[in-house]
Amino acid sequence: MKADVWQQNSLLQLAEVDAGLARIDHRVRKLPEQEELDRVRADHTAANDRVAVLGIAIDDLDEQVTKLESEIDAVRQREDRDRVLLQGGGVAAKQVGELQHELETLERRQASLEDSLLELMERREELAAQRTAELTRVDELHTTLAAAQHAVADAVAELDRSRQENLTRRAELLAALQSELVDLYERQRARGGPGAGQLQGRRCGACRLEIDRGEMARITAAPDDEVLRCPECNAILVRAEGFKK
Repeated sequence: MKADVWQQNSLLQLAEVDAGLARIDHRVRKLPEQEELDRVRADHTAANDRVAVLGIAIDDLDEQVTKLESEIDAVRQREDRDRVLLQGGGVAAKQVGELQHELETLERRQASLEDSLLELMERREELAAQRTAELTRVDELHTTLAAAQHAVADAVAELDRSRQENLTRRAELLAALQSELVDLYERQRARGGPGAGQLQGRRCGACRLEIDRGEMARITAAPDDEVLRCPECNAILVRAEGFKK
């Protein structure tokens, strides 16, 4: 295939544009701002989960507190009834002893229930403090999350702008290139790797491998408008201006 030297040089520019587009696509997939957003989002979700768990634990304690308060109230009512009976007189001596024994038992039971209630209230206070701290953390992470989302949006917008500039330049280059040369270039790209590379000394600019002396002799002898291929990677090999001088 034949192609003017300027067409071959334009092909190199096209390869540079395509390399730039590939770098943009790679950066989109490995966007540091996105990685930071994912980390913050995970922290935010974890903090919300901890708030929910603490809320459930507090609700369970509230149920236990209500139950204990109900039991303590029942014990107090029973104590009040027994005291009224003792203070009212007219109770047989045997029953007086029984009532006094029951009062002592009820007092011990009340003290035990009140101790348990105090432990529950202290535990609830600890959990409530933890939940408040986690809610504060959630608010902080929400702010950080919003900032991270903005950073991703800005980064993506910048990459989109660069991609559009490269695509516009690519269209301009393609319009000026002969179709056969473009087809050859695109077929090579479809195999993976660059479609074209500049000859740098004895090294192919596409695959970075050195070309043996025999092939270099053939390349040197070829006319300037001859479209050459790298013997190693098969990419279009473009010789620098003044290569034979």
